[in-house]
Amino acid sequence: MTLAERVLDGDIRAAARLMRDIDDRMKSAVNELKALYPHTGNAYILGLTGPPGAGKSTLVDQIVAAYRKKDLLVGVVAIDPTSPFTGGAILGDRIRMNRHAEDSGVFIRSLATRGALGGMSRSTMDVVNVMDAMGMDVIVVETVGVGQDEVDIVSTAHTTAVVMVPGLGDDIQAIKAGILEIGDVFVVNKADRDGADRTARELTTMLEMQHPEPGAWLPHVVKTEGARGVGIEALVEEFEAHREYLKNSGHLQRLIEERNAKLFADTLRDELFDTVFGAIRESGRYQQILDGLRERSTDPYSAVEQVLAAHAFS
Repeated sequence: MTLAERVLDGDIRAAARLMRDIDDRMKSAVNELKALYPHTGNAYILGLTGPPGAGKSTLVDQIVAAYRKKDLLVGVVAIDPTSPFTGGAILGDRIRMNRHAEDSGVFIRSLATRGALGGMSRSTMDVVNVMDAMGMDVIVVETVGVGQDEVDIVSTAHTTAVVMVPGLGDDIQAIKAGILEIGDVFVVNKADRDGADRTARELTTMLEMQHPEPGAWLPHVVKTEGARGVGIEALVEEFEAHREYLKNSGHLQRLIEERNAKLFADTLRDELFDTVFGAIRESGRYQQILDGLRERSTDPYSAVEQVLAAHAFS
């Protein structure tokens, strides 16, 4: 049996191996992804983003437990910081979720950003598709927490939750960061801290100032204490309310189309770069370009134009 067939048959080891191959950009993984793609599109994808220290991993742990109580299969894609030595993920997220390690209904995979911006890994969408094909009912994607630029999650998740905490100054920074535009649900975590009520109130005021169109989803602010499990039930109810809104309003199909478009564009971009860059390195043209740049006999812009002209696609 192929890896894809084993994944569809519920083989956890096969899924883990395929995800490793995807993250290592093994060419053999592409054929497996082709076979799995027709079996995707059934999972509910939930994204959690927010600044470092907001308690996202602890919240994910509680969210997983809440969905498991509903007897749903849950996958977690935890985007971790990249090790400067090995290039792999620093597995802090798995440590916080280790109580689910023995639960066969939970599959957790950590991915390193490996230089990718936007709080995501280049492998994220492919790994999500593997979990989807595995039969996971809910897939939670937790971004690395890079601050104000982690907006890529919007093109992956059906519901995006922005997690904030009082005392970091991020309540006001949200206006500048565009975070208000990407959130479907806003969470003020560590709500037992001083200033939590003020943070929640200011966020609510900012959201109300947006003047959404009639019938549009109006994000709500939910206060939680992830470490103690306080407010988790209300948070999951808000997720489910947004999920129903997407289904009933027709927005779900638009989200799926946008996600597919991004997956295609990202895959095309990566393949074109690998193809062209591999060709010029193999032919020695790459070294010639570097020599020309060093001697100032050429410039990077002209060099790129020449490479593109030599590899024009008809």
